[in-house]
Amino acid sequence: MSEDALRTDLYQLTMMQAYWKSGHNPEATFDYFVRKIPSGSYLVTAGLNYLLDYIENLRFEDDDIKYLESQGFDNEFLLFLREFKFTGDIFAMPEGSIAFPIEPMIRVTAPIIEAQLVETFLLNKMNFSTLIATKASRVVHAAKGRSIAEFGLRRAQGDGHLEATRATYIGGCASTSNVMAGKILGIPVSGTMAHSFVTSFDHEIDSYRAYANAFPKRCFLLIDTYDSIEGARKAVIVGKELEERGEELLGVRLDSGDLCELSKQVRTILDYADLSYVKIVASGDLNEWKIDELVNKGARIDMFGVGTELITGRPNPALDGIYKLSDVVEQGKHIPKMKFSEETVKSTLPGKKRVWRMTENGAFIKDIISLDDEIVDNAEPLLKQVVKNGKIICNRPSLDMIRQRAALNFLHLPEKYKKLDQAPVYPVEFSRKLVALREKVIERIKREEDLVLSGKR
Repeated sequence: MSEDALRTDLYQLTMMQAYWKSGHNPEATFDYFVRKIPSGSYLVTAGLNYLLDYIENLRFEDDDIKYLESQGFDNEFLLFLREFKFTGDIFAMPEGSIAFPIEPMIRVTAPIIEAQLVETFLLNKMNFSTLIATKASRVVHAAKGRSIAEFGLRRAQGDGHLEATRATYIGGCASTSNVMAGKILGIPVSGTMAHSFVTSFDHEIDSYRAYANAFPKRCFLLIDTYDSIEGARKAVIVGKELEERGEELLGVRLDSGDLCELSKQVRTILDYADLSYVKIVASGDLNEWKIDELVNKGARIDMFGVGTELITGRPNPALDGIYKLSDVVEQGKHIPKMKFSEETVKSTLPGKKRVWRMTENGAFIKDIISLDDEIVDNAEPLLKQVVKNGKIICNRPSLDMIRQRAALNFLHLPEKYKKLDQAPVYPVEFSRKLVALREKVIERIKREEDLVLSGKR
C-alpha cells in the first residue's frame, strides 16, 4: 500500500492540476544534481533505492483523494489522480557511485505531470542519504583503516535514523548502535555500556564484573567514568578473570580527556599485562578532523565511535541538490530548457545529457557531460537506466553490495581529491555539442527577452 503520494510540496500538486487543466503535458526531462559540495571535492551517492520503491508503489489512495478534495482541488483532476501512475524512464548513477558538482546523478523523463510529482520525494531522499554517505566516507577515510562504529540514533533527525544509518554503512562504517537498523537492514550492531551503568554500582570494578558475567564473549568496558588510567588497571583485572574462564576481554572505551595521550598510556598498561589483543575504542564528539588529528599524532586507538557529527552531517545541515527541467518534447521536437542567471553558479545545462568517466591505470582522471546522443570514446557511462515505462528494470543489489561498490569506487579516486580541506576541484568537462547547445539556448533566451521588452511579443 502506497503511503508516499502526498509526501510532496503543495505546489507540485497545484502545478499538476494547472498542467492537466490546460492540456499541457509534454514529455519532459529533469536532472538531479548538486551545484556545490559542502565539504571536500566529491559525493558518495545514496538514496536511489528509496526512489525505486516510491516509483514502484506510487498511487493516490482514497484517503489521499479525500484530503485533496478538502483542499479545493478540481473534482475531475482528482478523478485523474485516482488512475495516476508513473510511466516514464529514469537513468541514475547506482548507489555508491562517486559524483561531482553539476553532474546529473539522476535523469527523469516522463510526461511533465508525472515528472513534476517525483521532484520533492527524490530531493528529500537523495539529498539526505547522499549527505550522510559522503560524511561517513570522509570519517572512514580519516581513520586510515581503523573501523568506525556509528552510534548517532539519539541525535538523529527523528524517524530519519534508519535512512541515516543505512547511508553511514554505504559510506564505510563497520557497525551501528541502532538495533532496529540491525534487524531491518542487516547492519552489524555494536555497543559497550553507559556511564550510568558504571555509577549505578558501589565500585567501578563491580560494574565491570557484572558486565563481563553478562556478556563474556563480547565484553567492552567503559573506563573513563572516574579515572581512565585506574579504569584501565581494573579492566586488566577483569580481563585476566575472563582469561581464566577461557574468554577474552574484547576492548575498552575512552570517551573523554586527552584521547591521544590516554590511549598511549592505556595501551602500555594492557600490553604490560599481556592483553595486547584488547582493542581500544575512542568516542566523544568525534568527526573527521578530530580523528585525522588523533591518527596523525600516533594515538593508539583501534576503533572510533562517532555519533552526532556523523548522523546529522554536521557542520552541513543539508545537501543543496536540485531538480531542474532540461528538455521538453513538443510536436515531436526536442526543445532544450535551461535556467539562465547572471549568477553563473545558478545557471543550468540544457538538453538530455549523459555523464562519462575517464580513467587511467584504474584511477579517475576526469568526467565529461555530453548530450544524450553522443558517445565519448574510452569512457564509462555513469547513468544507467533503472526505470523504463514506469517499470523497474535494474538489479536491486544488497546493502552490502552497495557498500562494496562505494568502497571500490572510492579506491579509484586519486588521493588528492580525498583531502578533508582544500581538496582540488575534480575536472568535469562539457562536450563540444553541449557547449554549442548551451550558447544557442542562451542566445535564444536573450532574443526572446529582447522581443518582449520591445513590445513585439
